[in-house]
Amino acid sequence: MNKQHLESNFIYNQLDNLRHKYALTTTQIDKLNRYLMLLIEWNKKFNLTAITDPAAIITYHFDDSLTLAQYIDFNTVQSTADIGTGAGFPGIPLKILFPHLQTVLIEVNNKKRTFLTHIAQELELDNITIYPFDWRTFLRTNEHTIDYFFARASLQPEELVRVFKPASAYNSGTLVYWASKQWIPEKIEAPFINKEILYTLDTVQRKLVFFKQKTSLTSNSTQGAPW
Repeated sequence: MNKQHLESNFIYNQLDNLRHKYALTTTQIDKLNRYLMLLIEWNKKFNLTAITDPAAIITYHFDDSLTLAQYIDFNTVQSTADIGTGAGFPGIPLKILFPHLQTVLIEVNNKKRTFLTHIAQELELDNITIYPFDWRTFLRTNEHTIDYFFARASLQPEELVRVFKPASAYNSGTLVYWASKQWIPEKIEAPFINKEILYTLDTVQRKLVFFKQKTSLTSNSTQGAPW
């Protein structure tokens, strides 16, 4: 059995583990596999991700993105936005798992947006908007309705919690931030923390931090934040 065949078997087994873990259909597994192949191919030209090993991509991109599905009932969610999505994480894997989602992918890098457009077409993912400007510019818009915002390896929380400013059209949404186990919130972020969930990825402990506007906060109290 040659090395390529061994690697193919290993990738298949990893994807099969995801199938069992997240109750994926054959079609969804096929889309993840196609996504994987395209990411590896395009990464040679565009440097989309620092993780290039197929097995590592499945663990540290696919599985890490999908882990949120264990803590949110996405059947009750209509719309999501992925802040600084890069090569599409976590937005694209979650869209594959929950095709009903209206998904906004926020990405300023033109080459990455080109890749995202190609992925959406190749995987036949509809109801995806690829937003080409930065986070602060997005927050000045009001044409979207977003239930959940995602941020994984993009902006710092102190920048992300701008979404909860009184003038923001999106301040009633929930923000989920992928963090290390050791992450400690700064003073500006702490009031917005709703809950933290520890999870293990491979052998590394991480946590999902849920931010939400506190109903008791008034416009006056939030306007005092150093934004």
